[in-house]
Amino acid sequence: MRKLSFKNAILEATDQMMKINKNIILIGLGAPDPKGIFGTTLGLQKKYGSQRVFDSPTAENAVTGISLGASLLGIRPIITHQRVEFSLLAIEQIVNQAAKVSYMTDGRLNAPMVHRLIIGRGWGQGPQHSQSLESWFANIPGLKVIIPSTPNDVKGLLISAINDNNPVILLEHRWLHETTGHVPEDKYEIEIGKANILKKGSDITIVSYSYMLIELLRCQKVLEENGINAEIIDLRSLRPLDEKTIIKSVQKTGHLLTIENGWTQCGVGSDIITKVVKKSFNYLKAAPLNLGLKDVPIPSSKALANRVYVSQKDILKSIEIILKKKLNVNWNSLPKVQDTPDSSFIGPF
Repeated sequence: MRKLSFKNAILEATDQMMKINKNIILIGLGAPDPKGIFGTTLGLQKKYGSQRVFDSPTAENAVTGISLGASLLGIRPIITHQRVEFSLLAIEQIVNQAAKVSYMTDGRLNAPMVHRLIIGRGWGQGPQHSQSLESWFANIPGLKVIIPSTPNDVKGLLISAINDNNPVILLEHRWLHETTGHVPEDKYEIEIGKANILKKGSDITIVSYSYMLIELLRCQKVLEENGINAEIIDLRSLRPLDEKTIIKSVQKTGHLLTIENGWTQCGVGSDIITKVVKKSFNYLKAAPLNLGLKDVPIPSSKALANRVYVSQKDILKSIEIILKKKLNVNWNSLPKVQDTPDSSFIGPF
């Protein structure tokens, strides 16, 4: 099977859907620009015209409100914000209007719209352009929230989101755009609300998503060398949450570690642990742990920012605590938290 980058998987999914459904429009600041929102919208305006792919003013609330009105009339808008934080200016439309219109009309009206929100990190983006905020959106009834970690998943989930009659929040981590993976050429859907067990195991259940899943997988070699058979679950979807898959895994392993992009206070991992304790307390052999950002705004300073994010050392130390087992690992050899994913990363935009 061919390999495709995360950003090109988004582009391909959008292209394939716009080709078969003329009611799909794409709107976003920079959508028709030469860089095409990190390459995810390249060539789409030339292919489908300026009536379907167009730039937006820096008036997020107005643009979202107009798109919501269009969705009520049968249009399926895809709105792209180059940072999650830009969508905060449209929270009234997303949370108070789009998320509630179906409920308030007893299903007579629907708002089939996709909000692509890009998570920044590093390169001095600081407190206002590097937040994740997935737990905010996952808290709202009426929204669906997806947060894929692989090119295959982002393509299938985006197609499902476009076809969905509910407003869907798609959170894309900026550091994933250049990652590659096997992606089918055909159009396909991945069910929203279904987690993926990346690796089966019997010793500990580790639940993560988005970029933090990449950091987790980099710890796999150390775990294997220490005889630890971890079951790794990629959530992919936060609302609806695949609670059944998590519970079943924890009942098998008896141990749970969650790793999230954002802060742990009222976070995704905290919610998962609450659900597990309420429904599978007697299966637990040790207290679950949750990893996330330190409880401070993200600093602009590289030296300070590197102390805020979860490291591979943090992950392995947490596993030691949960399993009550010392790992044979050269701690000094583990990579430090980086301000950029690799040398090709030349800036936030």
